[in-house]
Amino acid sequence: MSDRVEQGTGTAEAADGPELARALRAAVRGEVLGDAASRALVTMDASNYRRVPLAVVAPRDADDVAAALAVCRERGVPVVPRGGGTSIAGQATGTGVVLDFTRHMTAVESVDPATRTAVVRPGVVLDDLCRAAGAHGLTFGPDPSTHSRCTLGGMIGNNSCGSHSVAWGTTADNVLALEVLTYGGERVRLAPGGDGVPERLRAGVRALVRGELARLRTGFPEVPRRISGYALDALLPENGEDWARALTGSEGTLGVVTAATVRLVERPGARVLAVLGYGDESAAAEAAAALLPYGPLTVEGMAGDLVPEAERTMLPRGGAWLFVEAGGADAAEARAHAERLCRAAAGTAAGHVLVADPAGQRALWRVREDASGTATRMPDGSEAWPGWEDCAVPPARLGAYLRDFRALLAEHGLRGVPYGHFGDGCIHVRIDFDLVSEAGIVRFRRFSTDLADLVVAHGGSLSGEHGDGQARAELLPRMYGPETVELFGRFKDLWDPAGGLNPGMLVRPHRLDENLRFAPLPREPLPVVFGYGDDGGDFSAAVRRCVGVAKCRNPADSPGVMCPSYRVTGEEMHSTRGRARLLHEMLAGEVVTGGWRSEEVREALDLCLACKGCRRDCPVGVDMATYKAEFLHHHYAGRRRPAAHYSMGSLPRWLRAVSATRTAPLLNLLARTPLASLGKRLGGIAPEREIPPLPRAPFLRLWRRHRRTSPGGGGRRVVLWPDTFTNHLSPEAGTAAVRVLEAAGLEVVPPPGAGRVCCGLTWVSTGRLDGARRVLRRTLDRLEPVLEAGLPVVVLEPPCAAALRTDVPELLPDDPRARRLAAAVRTFAQALEEYAPDWTPPRVGRPVAGQTHCHQHAVLGDAAERRLMERAGLTGALSDGCCGLAGNFGFEKGHFEVSAACAEEKLLPSVRAAAPGTVLLADGYSCRTQLAQLGGYRARHLAEVLAQALEEARERAGAPDRTGTGPGGTAVTG
Repeated sequence: MSDRVEQGTGTAEAADGPELARALRAAVRGEVLGDAASRALVTMDASNYRRVPLAVVAPRDADDVAAALAVCRERGVPVVPRGGGTSIAGQATGTGVVLDFTRHMTAVESVDPATRTAVVRPGVVLDDLCRAAGAHGLTFGPDPSTHSRCTLGGMIGNNSCGSHSVAWGTTADNVLALEVLTYGGERVRLAPGGDGVPERLRAGVRALVRGELARLRTGFPEVPRRISGYALDALLPENGEDWARALTGSEGTLGVVTAATVRLVERPGARVLAVLGYGDESAAAEAAAALLPYGPLTVEGMAGDLVPEAERTMLPRGGAWLFVEAGGADAAEARAHAERLCRAAAGTAAGHVLVADPAGQRALWRVREDASGTATRMPDGSEAWPGWEDCAVPPARLGAYLRDFRALLAEHGLRGVPYGHFGDGCIHVRIDFDLVSEAGIVRFRRFSTDLADLVVAHGGSLSGEHGDGQARAELLPRMYGPETVELFGRFKDLWDPAGGLNPGMLVRPHRLDENLRFAPLPREPLPVVFGYGDDGGDFSAAVRRCVGVAKCRNPADSPGVMCPSYRVTGEEMHSTRGRARLLHEMLAGEVVTGGWRSEEVREALDLCLACKGCRRDCPVGVDMATYKAEFLHHHYAGRRRPAAHYSMGSLPRWLRAVSATRTAPLLNLLARTPLASLGKRLGGIAPEREIPPLPRAPFLRLWRRHRRTSPGGGGRRVVLWPDTFTNHLSPEAGTAAVRVLEAAGLEVVPPPGAGRVCCGLTWVSTGRLDGARRVLRRTLDRLEPVLEAGLPVVVLEPPCAAALRTDVPELLPDDPRARRLAAAVRTFAQALEEYAPDWTPPRVGRPVAGQTHCHQHAVLGDAAERRLMERAGLTGALSDGCCGLAGNFGFEKGHFEVSAACAEEKLLPSVRAAAPGTVLLADGYSCRTQLAQLGGYRARHLAEVLAQALEEARERAGAPDRTGTGPGGTAVTG
């Protein structure tokens, strides 16, 4: 090829995408993906930028990489290496071919404890390397907050750092050698001395360095986090001519890394976290540098705006804090080290706490690690964006820099909450840029140039961790001067004379206000059904919540719920981020066409369990369950739906009919005949599923019988919600709850029209939102007396309680009764704690296993349940995660395999490992059903366990049972 591959060539306009994909498939053994969905998934990273590639290649090895490069080189198509896609400056996006290393090139090839080194492939996730090294008491020092999903190749491309860089340095400090392929096809081994570099390249680079010795020795600022530009000074003779270090941080613009030899460090035997409180972040910043001589492992800064109230109880007094970690060979040594650090800070800190227990440390570090997401929403809910995410100045100047930075924000009418690596002088911040309007983009550009000048005035680096990418490369002349930037261009041309690797980054860059991700989105809000109150009623703004930090790509066995389908499949399209990307591209209409009728989006959402885990676990509160319901509503508008939407979406209606006709015994009989297979096929139900047996009598019928014979409690009146699952499928949970609530002195009453009230859950989960609103309006009409009286509404089934809390006010935002109902909802444990605080639960005194329902985790919280279990002597913890049944999801045809795999992640292993005599708890009917069908286990609602304990206590006391329920709270139905 003769022409340089510049920003404007190698795009969809200049190359034939299908023909390119065919050529790539003929050349490589890995996957070649040219379909709209696969391309849409990599249009963005975690930055403000968006580019549409022609194809995605997942190479199996270095030979595949070489073959893909040859095909692209022949056609003049640019190539972008990509790891976890968490880059914040735009360097992991491109218009040509994206190399995805996360599918196959993920191995830790070797760990050598004697030399403390490891050899890894570029797609290995950092946590996987650390686990392999941990078997030898070692770890990899740099640890970005995305450590659970970022890759070593991406870290090498960006020269990533993390919170422990004050102790163990940047990625460049820990890379010993690199195996690289150039765009021209040369295989290069980079290490100090350059012996593995082809003579053409070695001679050219050495001549460049020799000709610019003075500039290279004086033109690079002395900053611990100087990430911007190329590290040409690493090639100076006095620096050991370190070729690997020179390429680290080059953002995939010089060569494609296919393997790396990295340095490992000894992992401390014990750690203690000292949290120091200060009046504001400037005071914390000024104090940080003084702690460095005492050898801390971390000196991290957090402002009060980023710390949730629940976590503040663990912190000392202050408006900002330093998280200072101390290590030692054992707990005593680590604590003594932490105490020395606290004494050193005594003159400046307002107070301190020492956190030695690992669980407490993890809770606080989660707050810090989630900041890259939580900072994208200002305290008033408005949006904030990266772009000036990680400038760094000398640590001693950080306090002064922060004051000037705050003043500059105010001058431009902008807001942001700084946090970050105070010990290294590196500040992270998301700023409330308006990146949609023309005036907002002009202000974004003006602020960017002013801030670049401010950073340089303080002797700093435009990038202190995440690279220059498109966000800052245009401004490198302000930091280095035009001569040094011209030198960068000559260095790039020696490596990549055709300009085929990641063009537009670092050298001859795109403008910082080009290719903005929001440009193709609709300017006016779409007509939607949900209210999206936190996003101004704008579905596009709701989708924009996903900024790409990819916490949803956490692997199996990670804490939390999000994202169960990704944990099972490992496919980006089944992650929360992947689905949000496809929705974004659906709205843009360039790659994913067809709008609401898009099959690509429907396919991605098909395996969304609507667990709502992302609502809680995603740092920015993406609520994919709601987006899925919205999409299904529009996708099937005026069209025939899948059979399961009618069979299970209308489940309350069918079950009411069964109750009215008293045909449960007949249906149970039919479910055991060959007709069951026909019924499942007609209803769109998975053939692997058993039809759950129906009780002879629903809960409401049993409750009416009970109310005729029992006077009930005489205390606070509470309304018990007769949800569909409790009423028609699990009446024993309802009768047990009545018994316990009455034993606690509460008067338990049904709502008016009890058999006809409904939370609309099944209509929402199948996207039948017009039906859901009709159901909810009727429900609110019936509940008006309850709402007028201000009575609490106790809901036993977690997804129904979550629907009443969140879906009802979102579907009926203009009806004040919806908000009043949401505010009245209480779980079983919350009702006991709030309205019977002096009641003492019966002592069970047994260990527990089971699962907290995913909707409880995401919407309701389980703190009251945990306290109630503790008071009842139920020891141990329930597993988190998702059971995989998820209402209708696990019953739908085609979902059984994923549903069962979700249960195998946490729930079933925890139950199998339970000791004899363990109480199996699951407040959700879906969780209980999954345990019964996949493992033959009988789990119970917490109310059932307490009711049984009450009965056993009554029997020991010799008192008769007057409650209308049998032992254990099981309904008497005969």
